[in-house]
Formats: sequence, C-alpha cells, structure tokens
Amino acid sequence: MKLTGDWIERPATQAVCRAIEQGGHQALFVGGCVRNAILGAPVHDIDIATDAHPETIMALAEGAGMKPVPTGLEHGTVTVVSDHIPHEVTTFRRDVETYGRHAVVAYSGDVAEDARRRDFTMNALYARPDGTVIDPLDGLKDLKARYVRFIDDPAQRIHEDYLRILRFFRFHAWYGDPQAGLDADGLAAVAAHLDGLSGLSRERVGAEIVKLLNAADPAPSVAAMRACGVLAIVLPGSDDKALAPLVYLEQQAGIAPEPMRRLAALGGDGVSGRLRLSKAQSKRLSLLRQEASKVMTAEELGYRHGAEMGVDVLLLRSALLEVPLDPALCDVVAESAQATLPVTPHDLMPEYSGPALGARLAELERLWIDSGFRLTRDELLAR
Repeated sequence: MKLTGDWIERPATQAVCRAIEQGGHQALFVGGCVRNAILGAPVHDIDIATDAHPETIMALAEGAGMKPVPTGLEHGTVTVVSDHIPHEVTTFRRDVETYGRHAVVAYSGDVAEDARRRDFTMNALYARPDGTVIDPLDGLKDLKARYVRFIDDPAQRIHEDYLRILRFFRFHAWYGDPQAGLDADGLAAVAAHLDGLSGLSRERVGAEIVKLLNAADPAPSVAAMRACGVLAIVLPGSDDKALAPLVYLEQQAGIAPEPMRRLAALGGDGVSGRLRLSKAQSKRLSLLRQEASKVMTAEELGYRHGAEMGVDVLLLRSALLEVPLDPALCDVVAESAQATLPVTPHDLMPEYSGPALGARLAELERLWIDSGFRLTRDELLAR
C-alpha cells in the first residue's frame, strides 16, 4: 500500500526526509499523519521516526539549510522547520523501565521496537518517504476495521501512561466503529486500572475530554466510560443521558460539534476547575448551563446572547427535556440577534439619571422584548 497526498509530496517535507536519508539513516512517517492519510482524513501534524540520534538530526538539518529546534531532546525529539513547516523528528525508542506517566527509554535502531512502545495498533503504522506503508504490528487491519486495540498487553500499555485510558475512549469516538463496540480486553484493563486516573494532571484530563467531545458522535464512547466507572472519576456528578439526544439534534439541524455544548449536557460538579478549562470555555459552559435551565424565549435568547449561543441553548434544552427542536425557533434566534433597542439612555435624560436611568431603560427594554421587538421608539417613550 502506498500513500499519496499534498502533505507527503510537499517539497519542504520531502526535503527533511532526504536530508536524513542522505545522512545514511531511515526517515519514516509515523502515527497520526499515516493513520489519517489511510482513512482519507485531513493530515495536520507531521511526525517522522528515525534511527538517527537527535544530535545527528540537528547536524543534518543545519547542513541542509533547515532550522532544527530541540523541543524534546529528553524524549529524542527534534522539530525540524522546513519552509516554515514544523516536522517532529523522533529517534526510534524502546522502553527500559516504565512507571505511570514516566519511562526510562533507550534509543533503538529497530522500527518494530519503536512500534511496540506506542499505544494502539492503528498508531503504530509507518510510511517511507515514497508513501510505502510499513505495518510491523498488523495495525492496518485494525484501522480498516475501525477497531481501537492496545498494542500487546493492554494493562501494560495503561501502566506506562494512565492517560491512555482516556485516549482509548477518545480514539474510539473519532476512529472506531460504534456498531462494533470497544475492545473487551481494553475495557477490562481500564476497569482494573481506574486508580491511575487520580494521578493525572487536570490539564491533561481536560484536554482529552474536550477532544473526545469534539468527535462527530462521542455518545457511545461516553456511555462506555460511564459503564466502566471512568466518567464518575473524571466528571463526578455528571450524567450522559442527554448526550445522545443532543448529538442527534445537532445532526438533524446540521450544526457542527461543540465541546462546551456537550459538556453542558453532561453536567457535573466543579467541571471548569476539574478540567482546567480556559476562561472563555468556563464562561461559555456556565452560560449554557444557566440558560438551559431558564425559560427565556427564543427572541430574548437571540437578542441577549447572539445567534450561536441562542441556538446552542435551544439544542441543550431540547436534549435535556427529550423533546424535538422546532427549526423555526432557530430562525427566530437568528433574526432576534440583529435586533437593537430603539431607545437610548440619551432619550431618557435629563428626566432620569443614575440608577433611575438604568432601571427605566431596563423597564422599556423588557416591554420592547415582550412585544416581539415591535414597539417603536415613540411608543416606548410614551409608556
């Protein structure tokens, strides 16, 4: 099998491979770029595995007029910038000792050894610069079947890095076959290693949850997380009952996935802090959960929060209440988002000032909203 595409044929990328090979070493694309290319999905990050050591990569890149950046020398990684495009180049490695997130590794000259220290078989696929796929662990079969399987012993892979528990569900959401379900051996290993989740940083957990919820349909994966006890640990107090209905409503309305909308459907205790969400994410999540529990009309939602947030709230309410979403309400929200109160503070002065001015303006705004935005400036001032 041979891969083709702009990403692999790009002169800047081929130049990196050529510099490594002309130095007498292997240059193999690996991981996500190979996986996505096989699936026909977009390729973003370019990772290259090699038997050359980092200092050799640095020298070869400089000799070819490219910029090497020592972004992860402790892991054997050098980022080679070619024509402004970053390429992560990492030396083949093998584990000497592993303990949780950390591992003692040694460089290797064997691609099969490098493959065995990765997480899932579908991520242990390599490709030569000419696109020829190398499959040392039979990952191609799993990828084509859209089956997420740990490499060798699932328990050992999880012990090496407990974040792989969350990655297992995230990869199933993105690349797995929902009809086939999750790998039974993987689920058993997850259930036996739940204690390891407590040692993960909140930032890493949050990043994984957000990525998982951005999948086209994360509901089956999240349901599996609940069933084996993961969801209660990472999002205590949450309930995934409304997630599948929300995904269905999104798809019916042609609305793209949005992690905070889906996180709001899950709920939970102290979610923002527990997942170390950004200020913008926390604000959005709080507003979604707050408005979903209110009875604000579609008109007022659009006017106060804009079209996007207004529709998100309508979707969330419908999912939580398990009722269909009236498409006409989305149009109402969009139209209302363009509305502008015809009365200004200047219209009320000098008769009103200070707190009284604010109260009177709010009173007229309420009348205007309740009228469906039909009352004119003169009609409002006459009230």
